[in-house]
Amino acid sequence: MMDATTIEAIADELLKAGRNRTPVPRLTARYPDMTVEDSYAVQKLWRRRNEDAGRTLVGRKIGLTSKAMQAATGITEPDYGAIFDDMVLETGCSVVWDKYTHPRVEVELAFVLKDGLKGPGCTIFDVLNATDYVVPALEILDSRIEMEGRTIVDTIADNAAMGAMVVGGRPVKPDAVDLRWVSAILYKNQTVEETGVAAGVLDHPANGVHWLANKIAAHGDSMKAGDIILAGSFTRPLWVYKGDTVHADYGPLGSITCRFE
Repeated sequence: MMDATTIEAIADELLKAGRNRTPVPRLTARYPDMTVEDSYAVQKLWRRRNEDAGRTLVGRKIGLTSKAMQAATGITEPDYGAIFDDMVLETGCSVVWDKYTHPRVEVELAFVLKDGLKGPGCTIFDVLNATDYVVPALEILDSRIEMEGRTIVDTIADNAAMGAMVVGGRPVKPDAVDLRWVSAILYKNQTVEETGVAAGVLDHPANGVHWLANKIAAHGDSMKAGDIILAGSFTRPLWVYKGDTVHADYGPLGSITCRFE
């Protein structure tokens, strides 16, 4: 385990990188013995620093849950990060491109909880019972660490690359539709770039949520009523540039649109 001084130095370095939009050199290149647990310790301190600065934790994101995302990153296990109140945007919004380090967009489902979830031993049935509604969402990926060659150790420390999310479409109760078969068409500037089905997320998007409950239990943490949980992408990340308009069509669940300015 890394010493507390090193963990603090990395967390503060990532905070600065988030402010000045300049990614830091890859952590695993500088700290080759850094472990997943070290990364979560960095993320936990980074989160606390943000909360001390006035940001409010409203949920979690789960990343790297689909074969598409694992193939795109070379990383073979899920991870998670924090969602703060100022990260949640609504469909139709204009997104400031310069606020992020070359953003990318993913297609996801968000679970909004009516009851808390706590592991160990949390199951998919616990997740479905605790969910108030499920709603379409886009995740905007950010990067405070250089991307070339990075591993899950780098990604976890970087808050699982969470930048922001855009919600929209039609909220549904978790038993109103077969969530495995929710599909989406992702457009950039009126051109289809990606398509996907939610079963690509661990066979059922709720599987990622109970994985998360059990994972964070090992760190003495749990999810609360009202939390928003981004369940993981079922498309590859889409690079976006200034002036791009992104539109995701979820069929019966509606659509989401945003523009990068």
